[in-house]
Amino acid sequence: MHTEQQYVQRARALHEKGYNCAQAVACAFLDLVEVDEKTLFAIMEGFGGGMGGKDATCGAISGAVAIASLVSSKGDVASGTKAATYALVEPIVSAFLLENRSLVCKDLRGLETGEVLRSCDLCIDDAVRLTVQVLEGRA
Repeated sequence: MHTEQQYVQRARALHEKGYNCAQAVACAFLDLVEVDEKTLFAIMEGFGGGMGGKDATCGAISGAVAIASLVSSKGDVASGTKAATYALVEPIVSAFLLENRSLVCKDLRGLETGEVLRSCDLCIDDAVRLTVQVLEGRA
């Protein structure tokens, strides 16, 4: 596993290349999952812009949830990993919500209120940082 800063830098570089927030976060963690970049990129594509450009759930947090799920799940019902996966995801989402006051893209970007709670770049940083902390057992 790389350092927190290395993951943040990778996610930022991917976002600058044109990856959406979900793709940037998820693809930054390719070393931890058994999915190739092209497949993960494609899976995460529809989560950008707050789920298909609808400004709903933040893409960065969606990318973090995807990585936690891929790390935790065994890929079938019989393995019984659902509770463990939820337990891994919950602190990431809760901490993101606590720090940023929303999980919703339009709220974070202040599209209706004019009050920007968090920029996309900083949401990416937060999602990556929180994912690393949880995966390392620090959160």
